[in-house]
Amino acid sequence: MRVTLDSTDKIVTVIINGQEVPARIWQGHTAAGVPCHAYITRIAVARDKDAAEFERDLAETAPLRPDVQAIPLRLVF
Repeated sequence: MRVTLDSTDKIVTVIINGQEVPARIWQGHTAAGVPCHAYITRIAVARDKDAAEFERDLAETAPLRPDVQAIPLRLVF
C-alpha cells in the first residue's frame, strides 16, 4: 500500500506501553484516493544524510481536514 501524507500542526497524546507519548497527526490519502490519517510519534533521517531540506519541509504544516478534526479524543488518549 502506498500512502501520501502531509504534516499538520495538531499534536495529541497517545498511550504506548502505559507511557504518554506526543504524536503529530498527519493526513493524506492512499494511492487509490482513500482519505486516511496517521499518528506519527517519531520520524528521522539517516545520520549520514543531509537533513536540511527534510527539516525545512517538516516545518510546513497543513490545516486539519474537518473529518480528521472530528475524531473523538477518547480514541486517541
